[in-house]
Amino acid sequence: MVKNFLILISLQIFLYSYDQVILVVSDDLNSSKAKLSCFEGSKQIFETINVNIGRSGLAWGIGIIPLQHDMTQPLKYEGDKKAPIGVFRLTKVFGYKTKKQLKMPYLKADKELICIDDSNHKRYNQIIKMPFKYENINKPNSFEYMKRDDHQYELGVVVEHNKNQLKGRGSCIFLHVQKTENTPTAGCTSMDYSHLNKIVNWLDISKNPILIQIPKSEITQILKLYPQLNK
Repeated sequence: MVKNFLILISLQIFLYSYDQVILVVSDDLNSSKAKLSCFEGSKQIFETINVNIGRSGLAWGIGIIPLQHDMTQPLKYEGDKKAPIGVFRLTKVFGYKTKKQLKMPYLKADKELICIDDSNHKRYNQIIKMPFKYENINKPNSFEYMKRDDHQYELGVVVEHNKNQLKGRGSCIFLHVQKTENTPTAGCTSMDYSHLNKIVNWLDISKNPILIQIPKSEITQILKLYPQLNK
């Protein structure tokens, strides 16, 4: 059964090629630290770096590949302070500065740009512009500004987790600048600005970049699906 499942998923991967992969691996489900490596094809790009993940570790998220997992392990939910496990498209870059010369779609993060984390709202888990009258929607009960009073969203990448907006299953997941070297996140993945800047300038939307984020216990499953990562 598992073998047939992996063959089916492998065919799906073959039909939609992912040429750029960011691989984040933590020691276990409870760790708030992880290692990040970037791959293009079978070649590792840049050195492996330390990153921060969720304050409460990892939980199974909703991505593009339905990975096998123990049903007793936690699922990702809104407000759980866990980063999502899974395979996710990387769709946009955002930042405080004006549009950069990048190979990814770019959002300028100003005080009108928000991400909605109100799971009852019809634009849950989406980045939109205020005022809300422009969108002809009611004001959400909860959202976060993409232009913060600190440096954490000075540069970031949108992780396409929970694309179909399943209620309460988590929202507003990004790669972004770390608060400090050892400060965990509320569910995102953070790192030093210099490392993130290199990654952002490398990412290319035409190469279908993805994030694979897992505990070390799942590395065998990932290498069966993505053997090019077995460097």
